[in-house]
Amino acid sequence: MENNNGGSLNLLAAVTMIAGGMIGSAIFSLSGLTMYTAGPAAILSWIIAALIMLCYGLVCAELATRFPKSGGVFVFPTKALGKTEKQGRFWGWISVWGYFNANIVAVAFAAIYVGTYLSVGFPVFEGMQIPLAVGSVILVYLMNIMKMSSLGKLNNILVAGIVITMLIYIITSIVTGAFETSNLIPFFSQGAGGDLGFISVVPTAMTGYGSIVAVSFMVQEVKNPNRNVPRAVLIAMTIVCLLYLGMIVATLGMISADFLADNPGMRYIPMYAAAFTKLASVPWMSKVISISALLALITTMLVVMSLTARAMKAVSDTKLLPEAFGKISSNGIPVFATSVVAILAAIISFFPDFTELLVNLGALFAVMVTVMTNISLIAAQKKFPLPEGAFKAPLGKALPWISLVLTFICNISAIISGNILVYAFTLGWYVIGIIYYKIRVRKIDN
Repeated sequence: MENNNGGSLNLLAAVTMIAGGMIGSAIFSLSGLTMYTAGPAAILSWIIAALIMLCYGLVCAELATRFPKSGGVFVFPTKALGKTEKQGRFWGWISVWGYFNANIVAVAFAAIYVGTYLSVGFPVFEGMQIPLAVGSVILVYLMNIMKMSSLGKLNNILVAGIVITMLIYIITSIVTGAFETSNLIPFFSQGAGGDLGFISVVPTAMTGYGSIVAVSFMVQEVKNPNRNVPRAVLIAMTIVCLLYLGMIVATLGMISADFLADNPGMRYIPMYAAAFTKLASVPWMSKVISISALLALITTMLVVMSLTARAMKAVSDTKLLPEAFGKISSNGIPVFATSVVAILAAIISFFPDFTELLVNLGALFAVMVTVMTNISLIAAQKKFPLPEGAFKAPLGKALPWISLVLTFICNISAIISGNILVYAFTLGWYVIGIIYYKIRVRKIDN
């Protein structure tokens, strides 16, 4: 088996890579939508989402140790699906094509929120949202072309800063007396979505755990992946889930769903709203929130850009993308692929309204990638024996089915009620991808 010990990321670095990727725009922005819709029951939404994404993370961990090559979103379907290598390559392309779209837009979306939080937290940056967004993309690009061991150490520091600032917010809400338990009653009926509103926002909460796949998708960078990948998944999920719950409970104890209903602009910055209104006696807290959000968004951009570039390299290794995407620097980094991701994300971040529209239109891509990955493990468990020393996910063959069913249940209402533009955009993107694939394959075969 490849890469038992050759990677540069140890267990700590793998944990912080996953945690840093997960803690980002979702908890600091989209969590407000879950609180508005579900009220205090949003707490359950984030717990349910964590359990679903943990199942998915363990599915990816087993696949990563079965097929230990970075770029898992492309590698897993390519290796596991189809009767021939060519068929498998097609399914790998279908999986990764949507992933490219979703991730590049996600980097741009996070960059826009870097500008948002800095502009509301520090008056000197007011009106500079777009320059700050583009600047954050450039900064993350420069960090991403560092040697992986150096990047891992830097990411450790950034994640430590995130954890410290989040804990300061949680503890301050309690010790200052701003937290009111009465805000949590009634538990289920406060939100705009009614008693079952907490179920409808589970897919939103799931986005906060999306980078649970980070080290599985860059498995070649991890030391002793058979041991460290599954451990990192479990440890990171535990830490992040506890931090999320602390942040959400603290916020709900200071501002209510009614407050978010009456102040729509605050739904995307709920922690800042709580600090600004209920922690006015602690004037520096709004700046702590802005710094925490900034660090979280930077680490998310860092991980997502890295994952996307490595997926591009994996595709290039099969010649489906030009050779330049597969070239690596002396640091072992696919610099050209990273540059392409950064340039596209920077261009999109010039258009904040367009970026948010693309995020909504590309909502199905994440679901499709999750479905493809679960199906890949189901197929792999049937076709290939578990390699010696590889990680075997708990519940065995039942786990990918459980993950698949839970993903479907949580997204079915959104899929059924989806806007026609979502389906048109998704279909159009895949039509373009398939046309490119056919042209490229014909060129390769000739």
